[in-house]
Amino acid sequence: MPPGSARTDDSADNPKLAKTREQFLTAETVDTNQVRDAILASWWRSRHWNVAADRVDLRYMRDPDLDTPLSRSALPVLRHLREDLDGQPISIILTDQTGLVLARLDAGSALDGHLDRVRLAPGFSYAEKYVGTNGIGTALEGGRPMHVFGHEHYAEHLEDLACAGVPIHHPISGKTVGAVDLTCWRRDADPLLLTLAKTTAGQIQQALLNDSGIRELELLQEYLRTCRRTAGIVFALNNDVVMMNEHARQALDPAEQSSLLAQAAEVLAGRTPAASVVVELPSGRHARMYCRPVRGAGRLAGGVVHVKITERALPAAAEPAPLPRMFLPGLVGAGALWLRGCHQVQTVHEAGDWLALEGEPGTGKLSVIRALHQQRRPGAHFAVLDAADAARRGWLADARRELLPTPDPAPGAAIVLTHVDRLSPSRRRGVARLLEEARAAEARPWVAVTLGPRHNGDELAGLLRFFPSTVELPPLRHHVQDVQALVPFILSRLAPDGRLTCSPEAMQLLVRSSWPGNIEQLWQVLRRIVQRRRSGAILPDDLPPECRTVSRRLLSPLEAMERDAIVQSLVDWEGNKIKAAESLGMSRATIYRKIHEYGIVSPG
Repeated sequence: MPPGSARTDDSADNPKLAKTREQFLTAETVDTNQVRDAILASWWRSRHWNVAADRVDLRYMRDPDLDTPLSRSALPVLRHLREDLDGQPISIILTDQTGLVLARLDAGSALDGHLDRVRLAPGFSYAEKYVGTNGIGTALEGGRPMHVFGHEHYAEHLEDLACAGVPIHHPISGKTVGAVDLTCWRRDADPLLLTLAKTTAGQIQQALLNDSGIRELELLQEYLRTCRRTAGIVFALNNDVVMMNEHARQALDPAEQSSLLAQAAEVLAGRTPAASVVVELPSGRHARMYCRPVRGAGRLAGGVVHVKITERALPAAAEPAPLPRMFLPGLVGAGALWLRGCHQVQTVHEAGDWLALEGEPGTGKLSVIRALHQQRRPGAHFAVLDAADAARRGWLADARRELLPTPDPAPGAAIVLTHVDRLSPSRRRGVARLLEEARAAEARPWVAVTLGPRHNGDELAGLLRFFPSTVELPPLRHHVQDVQALVPFILSRLAPDGRLTCSPEAMQLLVRSSWPGNIEQLWQVLRRIVQRRRSGAILPDDLPPECRTVSRRLLSPLEAMERDAIVQSLVDWEGNKIKAAESLGMSRATIYRKIHEYGIVSPG
């Protein structure tokens, strides 16, 4: 492997890492400095799922369907990559969004034989819950590019491999539709493997965009035209996108939305779509639905639907709770990865180094910096500049006033630039010049920037060179045990009188949720509950449908509506799946399959 390969050369054949993995598997205390945070979190998930570490024993699931937009767009890109690699022993693998392998391009008999033995082949799923830590499953689980080299794998039969996986996101809906993975022998591991996988995923997404862009644009334009002409309920849909105007969201509950969307999809899929259809909704009301197909690039792009329906009253109420131990003022949590991130931020701050703080939206990046400042420099100047607003006229002048104040900044001043990964190239250059001047000044403020986990490191290199350390805060699903402390803390902020608590049954559902929106999503869920219930105990019925699932994948808008409708119907029928299926117009087999697919926790 070439020299200078950063973290990857440590991971490929590191005896200390091998020992750390062995200690983890035997439930001994491990030195967390020997393993990356993302890998350690994946090991914990693998243990939670009872993944076997001493074997890879997978069931053949099904013949992959290659007649899909993903396969049609991806396979030409992957074949071209195979030609560019010119016979190098690197296997190129395409999976769907669940980790099911759709295709594997040959890499040479020795490597292909080994991949067959460990079932990394079409028809087998490399989801993390089946195989443990690996490039495909861990990338899909975390929703971000991931390399897993050598002993970082959870299953020992994968330790001779190095793999780099990157989720493929639909360019229109943003939904994860699959993953591309490059796998080679551990001894051949190269840090550029992940870069190559990212480039390939980007090419596949561009191919998907080329295939669907014209049709999606036609659908959007027709939807906007209808919204301008119509004051009532309007929505548009196809396989990847659902658009719904504000009137529809206000007038229809989730079950009604799901019923109308399902009926519209069925009408639009017919050979001769009906101009109007009368639909009986789960609530017992009737609606007349006018469906208009939209065509783009000679094919059906979807449809726009106008609905006439009677008004209805909106549903009723919900509740909040108490207060726990804090690491810093206003911060709650005792999860190992969370505390590790907080301690790393504290160490950088105490050293006086400028800091780059990375993490998914809603993980608490700004909250950690603010809490640390309030503890160490109470009363000192603290300013936040949101780079998402950098296009605003005068934003750069505001940044100059904060970074280069006249007179010199007061002792202990701190400036935080949030969302710097959203800066345009010209604004990045302007901010870089300001940081250069601020760093050279005799008296300078302490500066931190925040950015998301999927930023382009090459594009941000000019900015990040001013920040010696980058610390990553984990998503809430990687320290979900902290939900039990966060819930009473947030309730104490939202309902300060202390009259609202969370019942054990509701808390169990909150802990089991996947929280793709992280701490911010938990806060918003509780805020909506507090608006309806202001005293007593929060019960399972008070929780929104999103809290009754344990699915870790992000759902499309249509899937989320269907999930919400199923959850609400199960609540209405006290967990009776047969009655719930009847009320939704589903078969028993369908509702059982959907409950499993969405990870719905049935009430009762």
